[in-house]
Amino acid sequence: MARVLFINGGAEGHINPTIGVVQELISRGEEVVYFSVEAFRERIEKTGASVRTFDDQKFIKAFISGGRDYLPERINGLLLTADIVIPSVLEQIKGEHYDYIIHDSMFGCGRLLAQILKLPAINSCTSFAQTKVSFDQMLEQLSVKIPTEIVKPINDKFQSLTVMVKEKYDVEIPSPYEVFCNPAPLTIVYTTREFQPYGEAFDQSYKFVGPSISSRLTQENFDFTAIKEKKPIYISLGTVFNQALNFYKLCFEALGDTDHTIIMSVGDKIQITDLGEIPKNFIVKNYVPQTDVLQCTELFITHGGMNSAHEGLYYGVPLIVIPQNADQPIVAEQVANIGAGIKLQMQSLTANQLREAVDHVLSLSSFKKAVANISESFRKSGGYHQAVDEIFKFKSQYHI
Repeated sequence: MARVLFINGGAEGHINPTIGVVQELISRGEEVVYFSVEAFRERIEKTGASVRTFDDQKFIKAFISGGRDYLPERINGLLLTADIVIPSVLEQIKGEHYDYIIHDSMFGCGRLLAQILKLPAINSCTSFAQTKVSFDQMLEQLSVKIPTEIVKPINDKFQSLTVMVKEKYDVEIPSPYEVFCNPAPLTIVYTTREFQPYGEAFDQSYKFVGPSISSRLTQENFDFTAIKEKKPIYISLGTVFNQALNFYKLCFEALGDTDHTIIMSVGDKIQITDLGEIPKNFIVKNYVPQTDVLQCTELFITHGGMNSAHEGLYYGVPLIVIPQNADQPIVAEQVANIGAGIKLQMQSLTANQLREAVDHVLSLSSFKKAVANISESFRKSGGYHQAVDEIFKFKSQYHI
């Protein structure tokens, strides 16, 4: 039995794929100490892991203080979280022994902590993976679009922050890539090479295990008898970019009083009463058990977060992707490229366009066929079982 230090941030999309991994690690005899934020304590504790937390409000404040408009600002924001995460983790594990560390690919200063603690490291990558070459190219393309008078202070800030963090914690930060992507000797990527853009570019240190689909370990009351044998359409914009009152009303206009049964999840930032009159064929909830609902759904209208897209495709559901932010436009492109759905733009979307898109996807068998193919490849890839197999191979290489 080995002792594992797991470091993660506080976002659904980064936590959910790790739940099955942690359960599987523990079932194979590992002891897991998992750092995240208080909101996820109960969910993680149900895996059998010991949960420690850092201050999410201080973390968010530090991250946002780097700036939110451009990627280089967000990289600075991640560096600014070092003084929140690192002292908290080090204080809480003082005197404890760990055999290896698994850290998130983005949040939690994982690569820095691995250096400080001198632990063999595994990167848990819940978005599309990036090589240094692809990341540097993307950063260069984005930086060209930033006004010169803005880009220089951002770059100067990065230089001063790296010097400060290096001196304070005795670590190496070669470039922005290491800050944003937290590379490690082993990277577990929760998709397949086929779905990953330029999948052939990644060496064997990247293990594409497919979607890590497991029980969310949350209690959500939902009456499945109301949709039995109705093959509903499911609408959700996820847990972050879901303050979209106008979009939800547009869905009413597009699909209200049609023959379709619609399940719509609006998150906790919207009061359902603010939606006004709800069409009789709509079931609107703040939350629904998404993986359970998807198993009886005929179409998923989604923001295209990695988790949501993977879950829809895993359960054989065609997608209409309406990307909001982050990596969602890339996810939408990949879904369209494999023929498993179509992409729409939120800014210009009309009720007619949405209704026509729904009719189009449901009427063509090619979408269902493409989804069936990707679903099969996802299921064959192994998910969290394969992830833990790769972790145990890694352990043997390091004689852990």
